[in-house]
Amino acid sequence: MILCSNPKEQYIAHRAEIDHAISKVLEKGRYIIGDEVISFEKEFANYIGVKYGIGVGSGTEAIHIALKACNIGPDDEVITVSHTAVATVAAIEQCGATPIFVDIDPNSFTIDFTKIEEVITEKTRAIIPVHIYGQPAELNPIVNIAKKHKLFLIEDCAQAHGAEYYGKKVGSIGDIGCFSFYPTKNLGAIGDGGMVVTNNLELAEKIRLLREYGWKERYVSKISGWNSRLDEMQAAILRVKLKYLDNDNNQRQKIAALYNEHLKLFPLILPDTKNHISHVYHLYVVRTKNRDKLKQHLESIGINALIHYPVPIHLQPAYVNIRKTECKLDVTENISKEIISLPIYPELSQNDILKVIESIKIFFKNTN
Repeated sequence: MILCSNPKEQYIAHRAEIDHAISKVLEKGRYIIGDEVISFEKEFANYIGVKYGIGVGSGTEAIHIALKACNIGPDDEVITVSHTAVATVAAIEQCGATPIFVDIDPNSFTIDFTKIEEVITEKTRAIIPVHIYGQPAELNPIVNIAKKHKLFLIEDCAQAHGAEYYGKKVGSIGDIGCFSFYPTKNLGAIGDGGMVVTNNLELAEKIRLLREYGWKERYVSKISGWNSRLDEMQAAILRVKLKYLDNDNNQRQKIAALYNEHLKLFPLILPDTKNHISHVYHLYVVRTKNRDKLKQHLESIGINALIHYPVPIHLQPAYVNIRKTECKLDVTENISKEIISLPIYPELSQNDILKVIESIKIFFKNTN
């Protein structure tokens, strides 16, 4: 089976270093917020190009805590997209705030910035653009909108570790950047984990309090908070993997280039990128009206192609009642019926890449 993503292969690629890092943590006997977490927070913040990094329990919690640090809660509205992992919206709901959906750009699948201002109300407090599939959203106009309306800009970078916008890493451009280290991410732990990054000292200090019961000193809560900590084991593993992130992203880009070269003559809409954007291909997503048949064909010959995401959030049973605007989501709804994610991860072999390409060629040859 050729998997869509395969975190086990990354472990195997760096097994000796990861095993050594795990052993060091076990031998030290400090498993929560010790040297590994503190070092990784600094290293990751430096990599992104910001002053502060705060490790948390997951990407969902990164967004949740970021929103709480901005004092966003009940009766507030947060603008985002429906074409995203449900975590984005779950985090908004955890704060008691209301997600307000706008449509996406049909080429990049990221938030359509031209639709944002029409849904801003007196209750709007923040915008969360999602850098979906490793593709940065068009941030400059969103930054301008946020400044104009005095809104917080919180970047959802869960799928875009190392992606760049005009030479700046995503996560460094808004007020706050939120990352997930779920195992399949470009920078993935062997379990859950997340990070909040910012250049704002006041926000950083509040986020640090919120992630651990509001403690400034142990057992004394300065503010109400939660237990959302990145643990030492995951931090140690992520420190190893961070050294290889740029090389891994380069390999993803090479695989994407190979797909682009061989699939451009077929009835597929391939990922669209612009010169000022560096796409890191967390997923390689194409569009075709024959999506379901193509997926069945690939699965029948042992190729694991997935759909991210088959049902837009605003159409899911849990969220059908939260949509508060008349903003149409036609692009979101249309692309959900056509998208399919092809296998892509740094350790994917040349033979497997060519097998995926050849299998798609055969499918369209037989379809036509």
